[in-house]
Amino acid sequence: METLTLLLDEELDISRLFGLYDAHLKAIENELGVTIAARGRQISIDGGDGQAKLAEQVIRRLSKQLRKRGEVGPDDVELFLSQARSGGSVEPQPLKLTARARPLNPRNDNQARYLDAIDKHDLVVAIGPAGTGKTYLAMAAAVSAYNRKEVRRIILTRPAVEAGERLGFLPGDLVEKINPYLRPLYDALYDMMPAEAGQKLIDNGQIEIAPLAFMRGRTLNDAFIILDEAQNTTPEQMKMFLTRFGENSRVVVTGDTTQIDLPAGDNSGLVEVSTLLQNMPGVAIVHFSDRDVIRHPLVARIVKAYEDRDKEPR
Repeated sequence: METLTLLLDEELDISRLFGLYDAHLKAIENELGVTIAARGRQISIDGGDGQAKLAEQVIRRLSKQLRKRGEVGPDDVELFLSQARSGGSVEPQPLKLTARARPLNPRNDNQARYLDAIDKHDLVVAIGPAGTGKTYLAMAAAVSAYNRKEVRRIILTRPAVEAGERLGFLPGDLVEKINPYLRPLYDALYDMMPAEAGQKLIDNGQIEIAPLAFMRGRTLNDAFIILDEAQNTTPEQMKMFLTRFGENSRVVVTGDTTQIDLPAGDNSGLVEVSTLLQNMPGVAIVHFSDRDVIRHPLVARIVKAYEDRDKEPR
């Protein structure tokens, strides 16, 4: 058992740091098995086996976040606790992007490694559960590269596996039928730039959002290309896609191998490529887990519950 004492800075708003009814401190106590006593700006932490030190690190990170943003919430507490439990650095090296009005920083170590891989490799494959920022950060990197004139266009694509025979029953022309499957890409794009600016780039052809089938037979030069939901590609589709990009192009492939919607018996191109290209120069493969989920804290617990279920013997 060890006891650590931490003295908080005078300018910190303790009520925001501790949370409503000390909810943030209680969450740290429950997750790390420590006891935290606060007397004014002095905090005492009792715990064993290095847990008190982890709690101190989490509180320091929350304090820094509070100074920077002016607020911290339960999602921040959950994020820093997740990093502490996984043994990762509680404060990842920041990598700033200029895709939005304010800099976009990675929220954990894996996100920092992911952005670094995108910056240094022509092809990056990101595999992991929903909520880890795979597509969002790839989109931010694409818009940032376009703004810096490193590429002349952005191409966003995903397979529409549900289309199949049911596509004919949907109202409208082909574009209107396909559009619902591409909507998440539009949503992510409009979060990076004003909708009017994004639509103008789409109208000019500088940003293209299209189903994967539209990539066949093309050579894509000077482009930042993102393939989303790649777990729903077949090996043949994945090969077709990866042989499309040309000079001065960068490709990011994202997907979740636990969410494959292909017909029974069909293999996933994402599963195959994650091993086939594993040690190839110029290629980086980044794996995310439920510990990297940055949406509502409940999302991480839901993902973990499903992963535990899938590990149980049938």
